[in-house]
Amino acid sequence: MNDLRKLTIDQLRNWLASQTELSETDIKQLRQDTRAGVRALVESQLRKRAAIQAEAERMERLWDYERSLAAKGFRLIAGIDEAGRGPLAGPVVAAACILPIGIVIPKLNDSKQISPQQREELFHQIREQAVAYGIGMADVDYIDTYNILQATYAAMRRAIRAIGTEPDHLLTDAVTIPDVAVPQQAVIKGDAKSHSIAAASILAKVTRDQMMIEYGRMYPEYGFEQHMGYGTPEHIAALQKYGVCPIHRKSFAPVTALLSTH
Repeated sequence: MNDLRKLTIDQLRNWLASQTELSETDIKQLRQDTRAGVRALVESQLRKRAAIQAEAERMERLWDYERSLAAKGFRLIAGIDEAGRGPLAGPVVAAACILPIGIVIPKLNDSKQISPQQREELFHQIREQAVAYGIGMADVDYIDTYNILQATYAAMRRAIRAIGTEPDHLLTDAVTIPDVAVPQQAVIKGDAKSHSIAAASILAKVTRDQMMIEYGRMYPEYGFEQHMGYGTPEHIAALQKYGVCPIHRKSFAPVTALLSTH
């Protein structure tokens, strides 16, 4: 048994960093150390290790839906998700993504749960590791003509076609896409439960954000690069001051109300 009491705190920190796992004896000895710094150090290490283990288990669970389908013989399983249903401006964008089952893309999650920098990093990793992926969109005219739900379905169908190879099963984030011959399964909160759907959510979100940043250059008075078209107080104030621009959704209530007063 190691006599950890003989080690300084710095030596213990280095020793802990070198251990892949800690025995119950070592943990007990460290927790009973008379030095408060040592006790704090071991608790910090245990929390870090627990977090790493929990993340590894989460990443493994993200493959449950894909593995279940693979066991039934499906091989090209595409996750589908969209970005931009709620904003007052800009297109709705969808992505379809087929990943090799079992690969690990660290920190992959629902695009709304991670930072813009993490999304950008994951965006590139997903595109590099995907078997295939496709992006589809429906513009403001389509949204205003057919409504946002139909526009979302259209964007998803276009994303599926853009893959370039037909998937044999779809996993969607809580929707059933009409007029699609491929079998599909809707997963409630799927972007937090399926690797493929989470990857699609990242692809859709980053693609749309890039488009809105470009619209921000075209129409700088609205600040699209900041709010991405959502109805923030700043966006509403710009709408009231400058009126409606070509990428605003005229069928959405705040924009419709503004148009009716002018």
